[in-house]
Formats: sequence, C-alpha cells, structure tokens
Amino acid sequence: MPADVFTAPLKRPSHVGEDWLEPAQTRYSAQDHAIWNDLYDRQMDVLPGHASAAFLAGLQKLPLGSHGVPDFNELSEELGHLTGWSVVPVPMLIPDHVFFWHLANRRFPAGNFIRSRETFDYIQEPDVFHDVFGHVPMLADPVYADYMQEYGRAGWKAMRYNRLKALGALYWYTVEFGLILENGEVRAYGAGILSGPTEAVFSTAARSPNRIMLNVDRVMRTDYVISDLQPTYFVIESFEDLYRQTVERDFDRLYQNLPPAFTYANSAVIDVDDVLNRGTQEYLLRGGRGSGAKPV
Repeated sequence: MPADVFTAPLKRPSHVGEDWLEPAQTRYSAQDHAIWNDLYDRQMDVLPGHASAAFLAGLQKLPLGSHGVPDFNELSEELGHLTGWSVVPVPMLIPDHVFFWHLANRRFPAGNFIRSRETFDYIQEPDVFHDVFGHVPMLADPVYADYMQEYGRAGWKAMRYNRLKALGALYWYTVEFGLILENGEVRAYGAGILSGPTEAVFSTAARSPNRIMLNVDRVMRTDYVISDLQPTYFVIESFEDLYRQTVERDFDRLYQNLPPAFTYANSAVIDVDDVLNRGTQEYLLRGGRGSGAKPV
C-alpha cells in the first residue's frame, strides 16, 4: 500500500533548529539508574499474563532490563536492525507537528529525564521509563512499527482539518491504552498500561471498565481520562487489524463529518459497540483516584 494513503507528503518542521532533539542523552546518576531498575523489576512482577506477546517479545529482543537506563544508541542500533526505528532524546513533551515529523521518519522521541522517588508511582509528564519501557518494545513488531509511522504521517492531515483532538483520542485508545485479543484472552499493548502496575491488571481483568472492540470512527468521537484509570478500553483483533482499520480508512471523509467536540463520554456504551465486557463502572462511580477508591 502506498505510504501516502493516510495523508499528503510530509515536510520538515519549518522552525529552524526546532526538531527539539537534545544534543545527547542525559548522563544519569547511580540513583537514576536505581530508579529505572526498581521500576523495571516492579513491572516484570506484574506483566506476565497481562502484557501482549509482542511487547514481551520486544523486551527480549532489545537491550532493556534491570541494568539501568538503556543507552539510546545501543537501543537504536538493535531496533534499527529489526524495524528501522530509532530512539531520540527530547527534553519534555514536544509540539504536535514535531512529534508527528519524528514518528513519520521512524524516530521515537523519548523524555531525557527519569522520575524521582517522590513521583515513583505516578508522573504526569512522560519520562524515560514510560517512553522507553512502555513504548519501545512494541516498535520491534513490524506491523505495529508501520502503524506508528503512519500515525505520524496522519498527524499532518489532522492539523489541516483542525482535528488533532480526534486523532489524539485514537492515539490514546491504541498506542497508550490499547488492548489486544490473544488466544481469546485480553492483553495490553498500550504504553500507558504497561509502564504502571495498577492499570495492567485493571485494564485486562477488572470488572469495572468497559472492553469494546475497536471501531475507529467511534473511538475518535470518544472522550478520555488523562490522570486516572480508564473507564473504557478498546480491543483489537491483531496489529494487522489495527493497521487495516486506520491506514485504509478515508480520513478526509471522516474529518469532514466529525464534530469539533467529543460525542461520547469515556464510560459510554452505544448501540454500535461490539462489547466484550460491559463494565460495572464501580471504580468511576466511587470517585476514582480522587476518593481513594481501589480498582475492582
């Protein structure tokens, strides 16, 4: 399939010197490396039985582990052999157009800092652990790696139509909080799930959230939660299915029909949904993180 099915050809960001890349990866302290190791070990105690096979395979193929923060150059060399991707350091969240440009050129921008002990359990801005541990293993899967590149290309079309909010919902419910069916079982491939211990279990096993098969048009009309567990997760049959539903979709027509605001609440179940689990929404109804409620 031609690369321009999703969008028009890309141009380099017009701001001179604003690729937002850091000159080099941070020289992490022994304490920083220890934080990475503890985060890694905690996740590996939780993820078997909840993480997708592709994610676990990526961990095995790449120089990731409890040996301190990975070296981006070594990581990029291995990843480049597998799927042509690299990992590049950026100081913080970067502008949308720059992010899209990097993805379209098979570069994943990773935060060049790591959380502190004080923010060990939750950090609002993604750090090197979220970006590298959560995202990069999935880039070792060829089909998923192609999806990510096409998402970067799609960003420019969304900007032209002023529909970044809708495209952001697609990213949220796939790249960050996506689930996949594997041998009849629900597993997580989204980085927001895989980089934290609570949501890995909640998203795949709890009674509370909805689990609904992915429908791109529906997802791009659906609100989402930024700082708490999701009331709804969307599930794909395979990464080929994800690629087909997005890259083969006529986004020009979709954007012309999308309203500027979301249509559906993040807990809604609607008549077109193929529902795997209609959640009790007990966690949400009890107040979520703000009330001290526990996932159920």
